[in-house]
Amino acid sequence: MTKLPAEAYAIIEGKHSDPFHYLGLHSESGQNVVRAFLPEASNVEAIGDHGEPAPLQRIHDAGLFAGALPNGSTKYHLRARFDDNVVDLDDPYRFPPVLSDFDLYLLGEGTHLRIYDKLGAHPMTLEGVEGVAFVVLAPNAEGVSVAGDFNYWNARRHPMRVRGVGYWELFVPHARAGDRYKFDIIGPDGRHLPLKSDPVAFAAEMRPSTASVVVDESRIPHPRAAPSGMNALGAPISIYEVHLGSWRRKNGNEWLSYRDLAEQLPAYAKDLGFTHIEFLPVSEHPFDGSWGYQPTGLYAPTSRFGTPEDFSTLVDACHREGLAVWLDWVPGHFPDDPHGLGYFDGTALYEHANPLQGRHLDWGTLIYNYGRTEVANFLISNALFWLDRYGIDGLRVDAVASMLYLDYSRPAGEWIPNQYGGRENLEAIDFLRRFNIELFGQFPRATTAAEESTAWPQVSRPVEFGGLGFGFKWNMGWMHDTLNYIGKDPIYRKHHHGDILFGLHYAFSENFVLPLSHDEVVHGKRSILGRMPGDEWHRFANLRAYYSFMFGHPGKKLMFMGCEFGQEREWDHDHSLDWHLLAQQKHVGIQNLIRDLNRLYRSVPALYEMDCNQAGFEWLIDDANKNVFAWMRKGDQPRSRCLVIVNFSPNVYRHYRIRVPFHGRWIEIFNSDSASYGGSNVGNGGEIHAPDEIVPRLTLTLPPLAALFIVPEQSF
Repeated sequence: MTKLPAEAYAIIEGKHSDPFHYLGLHSESGQNVVRAFLPEASNVEAIGDHGEPAPLQRIHDAGLFAGALPNGSTKYHLRARFDDNVVDLDDPYRFPPVLSDFDLYLLGEGTHLRIYDKLGAHPMTLEGVEGVAFVVLAPNAEGVSVAGDFNYWNARRHPMRVRGVGYWELFVPHARAGDRYKFDIIGPDGRHLPLKSDPVAFAAEMRPSTASVVVDESRIPHPRAAPSGMNALGAPISIYEVHLGSWRRKNGNEWLSYRDLAEQLPAYAKDLGFTHIEFLPVSEHPFDGSWGYQPTGLYAPTSRFGTPEDFSTLVDACHREGLAVWLDWVPGHFPDDPHGLGYFDGTALYEHANPLQGRHLDWGTLIYNYGRTEVANFLISNALFWLDRYGIDGLRVDAVASMLYLDYSRPAGEWIPNQYGGRENLEAIDFLRRFNIELFGQFPRATTAAEESTAWPQVSRPVEFGGLGFGFKWNMGWMHDTLNYIGKDPIYRKHHHGDILFGLHYAFSENFVLPLSHDEVVHGKRSILGRMPGDEWHRFANLRAYYSFMFGHPGKKLMFMGCEFGQEREWDHDHSLDWHLLAQQKHVGIQNLIRDLNRLYRSVPALYEMDCNQAGFEWLIDDANKNVFAWMRKGDQPRSRCLVIVNFSPNVYRHYRIRVPFHGRWIEIFNSDSASYGGSNVGNGGEIHAPDEIVPRLTLTLPPLAALFIVPEQSF
């Protein structure tokens, strides 16, 4: 064999950054020469324009072949023998580039908002040949190849070429939807990394397998749209938070599929009066016990419950029932599984290299480098992807506090200050602001919500006024304070009166969602019902009063699955909710209560129109000795009022007087002590009159451990 150039050996070793420069068709010394790299082939021919064969000479035992095309031929395909099989092949190295110069320009400056249209694996027809275009970011790699079902997982057959700032691409003829694949990456030190899944894969294998799967996106139906205006600040928003793997199970303990869920979940949530469903993260993740909060495939709905088409069907079913869909989205961290994003190209590409910035101590995960152009673009494009491809109506962003603070959960001396010496993560702040600007700009009907547990100011205020730009913020302080209060025996509650009052000092500083979330029913915290003190009757009465208090309080509502019927035990992601409890009337009573609270919340404008406006709330009574609270909720119209009274004591208070703004008849539209909910049926007979006094007042009977909602006649 003749001596080969250095780039031939680079091809053989998988380290050539532009295999097209050597492989494929080239004009040399007046001849059209074809070079092909086909490991394991015993001989290869180039078949010219008119079907005439031209043998290619083996020029290296690794499988490198070269030879001239028949005279006059400018197009060709390959015919190769593998053992006893002869296969006709289209040469990947005769096709034009996948990425345009404009794509490369946008990717380079980090403004390509639809990288999912270009990166990943895309079935397409190129020059009349069907195949799949693969594109992946690996700027520090010495070489990248794609391995999969289409090449018998022999990555050496398909080395990719690098373009722009480090995007490797290759069109693989005759690869197709359903093929599994990974990237074989050689790091800058010359060593092969573990095979990497595609960061922009649209589907993945079922765990514990980790290959990416080619998806024909044209086969994914786009869900119908949810009704307009559902995410507005003045709209009723009551969210049912769901972990898809444990809402229900079938056949013993099998998951419901996305299509099973589509048949059951939306109808159930609609029947109970919820306006929104929020899914815990559905992005692909390797460990069930992370509940999706440690994702490795941000662009892939988890394969646990079916295909991307199946997931789209679930979203469509929710919209068909008039429910908006929010997703938990996790841009704060990712696991260090070897097939994932960590050390992706042999360097800290997605994460910070310094563990004082790049690793979460609490969770053992890696932190995105938000200051890197390509990383911020990857995440923002992912956020838009879910809204664009699957019609998602909102994103709840997980663990925002961990993103905002460089010293989050770190001991002194084990974090790196920002350029001004402070603890604020300036790059994360810029990222979150840009994320919200782009999302609301591209999808004005959608919204975002931040899980942010500190006093960071203006989380849900516009970026142009110095805010982070979120649509809503979870009110974690309200959740912790009120659960602490309701968990106390009523005899001690007067000493914790401030747990109820304190939240109202800041209730309108943000656009708040009041969450009773999954985090509050795990890890030894007990279920919400399990926190209630007293005997059985008192526990259920406390729960009814607490839920009613929540629905009467300013702020949008969120309730984790199982809370709506009084689940007794903590949530377990490995098992179904305890639906058998609904054979007991006391649990049916809680479910009936939630159904009626949701109905009232949606039908009484005073309970939602000014949820996020101080003018919509007037404090009336905080009677610590009797554990009684009362306030007036107000809507846009002058007579749009709802008086909310909550008695957190087990005593009945008769002749309890409360001032109101209007004389005349007031209607008791809700009483959580109703017998239909399991209560003692103490109340006011449905109506009360405010006499013609200078200051009109209602004289009420307050039932034990209960809430009343009272409105003026003809107010809604």
